[in-house]
Amino acid sequence: MIISKDIDFAVDEHIWGHRLYDEQLPHLTVLEFLTVLQSNIETPLQESSDGKVFYQPQHQIRLRNLLFNNPYVEAVRADNVPDDKKWAKWAELFNQDSTESLDHHLPSLRQNFSTFEDFAQAIELIRSSAFEGQSNKRWSSKFVFPFGPDALYEDLRFDSKAAPSNDRRFFARTGEVLYLMMCRAQRGAELGDRIAKRLFLPNAPMNRLVKALQGTPQVASNVKEVGYLPYARDERFDIVCDDWLAILDRDLPIYDGLDHLITLTGLNLLLYFLEQGRREAGDERPVEFLLEIVSSHRTKIRALSIANYQYNQNISQRAVTTHIQSLRYTSEWRAALESDDPNGNCLSLVRERFQYRKDGKKDSEIDLHGLSGDKLLERLTEQAGSRHEQHVGKIHGSWARAIGLSSRRLTNRVRYAPSDRLLKALVVAVVDEPMEFAEFLAEIHRRYGIVIGHIEGSRYVESQQVDQEALMNNANNLETRLLALAGC
Repeated sequence: MIISKDIDFAVDEHIWGHRLYDEQLPHLTVLEFLTVLQSNIETPLQESSDGKVFYQPQHQIRLRNLLFNNPYVEAVRADNVPDDKKWAKWAELFNQDSTESLDHHLPSLRQNFSTFEDFAQAIELIRSSAFEGQSNKRWSSKFVFPFGPDALYEDLRFDSKAAPSNDRRFFARTGEVLYLMMCRAQRGAELGDRIAKRLFLPNAPMNRLVKALQGTPQVASNVKEVGYLPYARDERFDIVCDDWLAILDRDLPIYDGLDHLITLTGLNLLLYFLEQGRREAGDERPVEFLLEIVSSHRTKIRALSIANYQYNQNISQRAVTTHIQSLRYTSEWRAALESDDPNGNCLSLVRERFQYRKDGKKDSEIDLHGLSGDKLLERLTEQAGSRHEQHVGKIHGSWARAIGLSSRRLTNRVRYAPSDRLLKALVVAVVDEPMEFAEFLAEIHRRYGIVIGHIEGSRYVESQQVDQEALMNNANNLETRLLALAGC
């Protein structure tokens, strides 16, 4: 099966799909997911019978030019000149750098904003909502808060002639994979309807303000097919879907709820990554995060949490190695070895199984021609491992840090130590009505593999890696911290 014509060596993609990517952090994943949903708003989160989903994303080039490629508005705003002159001066400066002329759009802007000051305030307000608005990312890779359907657009780059094309660095298809997960969840269609009613309101005040800047939506000229997800069903799909439904059902402003959605999406995608890696590596034990609840004193949990983090860090590389080496145990491999041309037939099987097309390329790391079966798999394992380390192998570290699951605080080694943001998201997702603290610990262990207290961490006690008291103190530290957060 050809997963994508852009792939010339598919290993990671067979294990996790096409594709998970370390530089696409959870907030960018959710934005890409909503972009796909926006294009399918009539049938949200409903996969076709053939398993294919298509979408035609918005570009909203005018909007992002105004927000992120417009350094002149503040200077012109401060000028002590009549309003007409402010508009004229700003338009002249803006057209110097914009990828499209403002001439046709300026009358509608002046109609939508009675004064230049109103226009400048709108720019300031929406710009302040941007994800990574102060970063040094190029202006076409900055994103506003998803206030509504007009605020969603895909990542773009522009060539020397100002022609746009989609960029797969920050919208790397992880949001597309998330969309397929939600489609395949048991309550996916229910979630699609709920999202449409909560997040896709054209007449919401902030969306109307975005539309006043953008005007008519600018849509990509071509329709795209979403990425590849190798599993039709998985318990993790249902859990992330249920988390979204839980957050959307809470009595929360959607602007607050979205932060929890991003955090929990990142946590569930990280668990999917580790769970599929463990299954591929033949490790049937459930994925666990042993969390140290940081206190004023060093705890006995810290060393265990560091070891747990490092163990999880190595899971994906083990999965890649196992996936390559598993070929030797197939009947096709044995038949190739027993054929008249074992080396050639083994290489042909590799090309078919792993979509291998790197031979003959200038940047090819190795030449596989003429290698024996054992040497061929050895070289492939090295090459797949090197490829994996570039991006996919960094997912555990990048995403754990981004959602507040890991930390170096008070130590030079990374371990699992939750941020307040993560703890708040867990409480909002899990606690719908009064719940005993022990029940809360049990539930976050069931859903997310999080270990904090002595009951969920019993295997560590039984194997004498830590005493029961240390885990009980860890749970007490969490209870104290949650009480403090509740009083904020």
